[in-house]
Amino acid sequence: MAAPRKYPDELRERAIRMVLDLLEEDPGSQRGVFRRVGDQLGVNPETLRGWVRQSQIDAGSRPGTTTDDAQKLVELEKEVRELRRANAILRSASAFFAAELDRPSR
Repeated sequence: MAAPRKYPDELRERAIRMVLDLLEEDPGSQRGVFRRVGDQLGVNPETLRGWVRQSQIDAGSRPGTTTDDAQKLVELEKEVRELRRANAILRSASAFFAAELDRPSR
C-alpha cells in the first residue's frame, strides 16, 4: 500500500495549473515562478518543479516515463518477482520428487 501523500491532490493540481499559466504568460521567468507559487501555497519549489515536470510528461509535452507507465512497470516487476519465486519453488519440488523416484524401493 502506498504511503499517504503529504499534499492533497487538489493542492497539487492547483499549483501545477498556476505554474503552467504563469509560464505561458512569461516563459523566461521559470525559476521565479516556482518560488513564488511555492511560497503562496506552502510547497517547496523543487517539489513543485517535479510535479510540473511529471504533469508535462503525462501530457506528452515532455519526454519521459508517464505516471501510468511507471505504475505498470511497478506492477510488472512485482509479478516477475512472484513468478521467479514460484519457479524456484517448483524447481525445488521437482528436484525433491526426482530424487524420491531415483531411490530404490524397499
